Amino acid sequence: MLTTRFGIEVELTGITRKQAAKTAAAFLGGRIESSGDYYDTQKVIAPDGRIWKFMSDGSIRTQKKESCRIVAAGREYSVELVSPILTYREDIETLQELIRRLRKAGGFANTSCGIHIHIDGANHTPRSIRNFINIIASKNDLFYKALQIAPDRMRFCKKMDAALVEKMNRRKPKTMAAIESIWYEGYSESRSTHYHNSRYHFLNLHSFFNGNGTIELRGFNSELHAGKIRSYIVLALALNHQALTQKCASSKKPQVENEKFAMRTYLNRIGLIGDEFKNCREHLCKHLDGNAAWRFRAA
Repeated sequence: MLTTRFGIEVELTGITRKQAAKTAAAFLGGRIESSGDYYDTQKVIAPDGRIWKFMSDGSIRTQKKESCRIVAAGREYSVELVSPILTYREDIETLQELIRRLRKAGGFANTSCGIHIHIDGANHTPRSIRNFINIIASKNDLFYKALQIAPDRMRFCKKMDAALVEKMNRRKPKTMAAIESIWYEGYSESRSTHYHNSRYHFLNLHSFFNGNGTIELRGFNSELHAGKIRSYIVLALALNHQALTQKCASSKKPQVENEKFAMRTYLNRIGLIGDEFKNCREHLCKHLDGNAAWRFRAA
């Protein structure tokens, strides 16, 4: 579960892209290169050769702290951290400490900021992609409440399209080409368009079909809380592992009387058991109703 490669994008404001790059370079022992491109990308090249990018993103509402107040700021305060390819065991502590350094430097996230996690899709098959679609569809409501997705961001991470789910399960596509065809049905724009409208869902397969071959999960409010970011990554990797290893998955939404118990039971089922994942379980159950220790009532 934790061996799959991933990347993460973390949106923030409060500091400029150049300040963020300097903070990262000092921590990583790297050097900075400015790309001079449309996104004013500041690259931090680490000693191991990997590149951490700090880019502009038009969806971020730019702000900064001034005399203990939060005020509007210029576009140089639009910061999207784009990590290189990471692995959990080797890189999670480095990522967490970098997040802490950015927060200490003055960075913060507001309701316009999101986190996107890209998971290596190399091992996926038509069956596992259908599984992934059904898993997200069945848990839409529980995930959205647990993750407290900000209303400002709903248009950038919509719930699973019910029509898409219905077509996938009715047609039962057996090839990636067939799944891709269904994914893009109903859109008039070219599939090769980078900012294709199909991408703005909790589960984004546009990046898989016309990007870097990654499965993108977009349903996370941005945080500069290292523990929460770790919990989001763990959840993403666990969902990916479930899609890959489960024989089949249903899109049917379960009846939930006790949200906390339902989430705890689900997280246990997908392998998030024990002290290592305690932080993840706590963050994902915090905003749900009910009692995590609930048992079925006697008849």
